[in-house]
Amino acid sequence: MITSVDNPRVKDVVRLRKARERRVAGLFVAEGPREVARARAAGLTITATYFAPALIDWDGEEVDERVLRKMSYRDDPEGVIAVVEIPERPLPGDSTLLLVAVGIEKPGNLGAMARTADAAGADALLVADAECDPWNPNAIRASTGSVFSLPIVHATAAEVSALPHTKVAATLDGTTSFTEGDYTGPTAFIVGAEDEGLDDAWRSLADTRVVIPMKQNAAADSLNASTAAALLLYEAVRQRSAT
Repeated sequence: MITSVDNPRVKDVVRLRKARERRVAGLFVAEGPREVARARAAGLTITATYFAPALIDWDGEEVDERVLRKMSYRDDPEGVIAVVEIPERPLPGDSTLLLVAVGIEKPGNLGAMARTADAAGADALLVADAECDPWNPNAIRASTGSVFSLPIVHATAAEVSALPHTKVAATLDGTTSFTEGDYTGPTAFIVGAEDEGLDDAWRSLADTRVVIPMKQNAAADSLNASTAAALLLYEAVRQRSAT
């Protein structure tokens, strides 16, 4: 049993809280029985599992409860964490529905977008100009494990522009309501961060710009990025179901 918070393996886990360390190591931490079980079910490579017998009955390396709390990102850990290899998945060649998340700053929003994309049957989530990464603990938790199975691909504007899909950007100045577009063919929805939206480069590469109508003089000046993504994706689902 690991009983010291100064153990090198404990320090290795704690370092993975930082995005830079995750990128360098190619690893992330799944925390809690649900996340660890779903990472396993998705077939991801787990390099180490740690659990505190005082908190949970699990398999792996036993650690003292105090050590588990040191390793944990959460204030109230559930007793088990796993170190997992970041999966490298290509964009599916036959994809017909994509979500492109541009400049998302909050991990919870990115995780929620992955959860929605997965639920709607999107083929992949493309992450561009990222301010956060999908392997942040908050992103993983918000995705409810969808980041483990949904292909997540980092992409540049040039790579998105080269896609054969119809590229639909959600903008506040769009001239077409999002319900009036045709999404029955291969479609890539592009959604930016709430505070700044999409810059001119992203707006110019879109084939069409749509707007999600809001009440005039509403106190909110924009929708949450994950909410906007959900409306767009499920409009595509509705149209495809109708045909």
